[in-house]
Amino acid sequence: MRTSHLRAHTPEESEKKTMKKLFSSSLELVVLLPDGSRRRLIDFLIPSAILMSAALILIISMFLPYWRMTMTAPQYPKGLKVDVYVSRLEGDVREIDQLNHYLGMPPLDEGGKFERSISLTAIVVLGLLLIAGVFIGNQWAGVLALPALLFPFIFLADLYLILYKYGQSVDPTSPLGSAIEPFTPPLFGVGVIGQFGTIAEPRIGLYLAFIACAVILAGLWFHRRAYKPVVEAQQKLADKNQDNTAAS
Repeated sequence: MRTSHLRAHTPEESEKKTMKKLFSSSLELVVLLPDGSRRRLIDFLIPSAILMSAALILIISMFLPYWRMTMTAPQYPKGLKVDVYVSRLEGDVREIDQLNHYLGMPPLDEGGKFERSISLTAIVVLGLLLIAGVFIGNQWAGVLALPALLFPFIFLADLYLILYKYGQSVDPTSPLGSAIEPFTPPLFGVGVIGQFGTIAEPRIGLYLAFIACAVILAGLWFHRRAYKPVVEAQQKLADKNQDNTAAS
């Protein structure tokens, strides 16, 4: 005679089993479209999660440096560095300003002062626009995401303009102004300014901004795949109602 052995589940095992059932159930939830067709709820949750992640990445980037300029010369064996954040400058700013004073050039902090004053608010607004796109089921989600997609390119364009204006501000009547021609520091790579070599390079903040762009594009792709059937269903229903109205 066979006997069956029943083993009681521990509280931990029961909890895991319940969570597994809940997760499986959430994946099976469906959304009823206007034309009566069905879509999985997870199809709508995926783009929402991706766009919200992009907003988080972009906001994190504003606390990190976007760009660095390193100036090298024999008298400065460790080099002089300036890290550019969206809202401030850090590094050997005072030392470089002292050198630039002899060229009649303005302090580094003068360049892009307005942009830095609004940058934190602007990035938060960009993040909020991305989150707002989560609740929009049409092409306007892409429109709201466009400023965030353009942001790192705007940053680089503005930085190049600042560097250009700064390099062209050499005063020929200053103590050392006649020893150096007006210049434009490189946005990336190696350059030469007078007796100094320069190295310009992107930093982690800028990388994160471009990663956010890639995440946004992925989110918009999933968003379109999820909501295009909804828009088509709404259009079919509207056409059907119009036909019924015309027939009556």
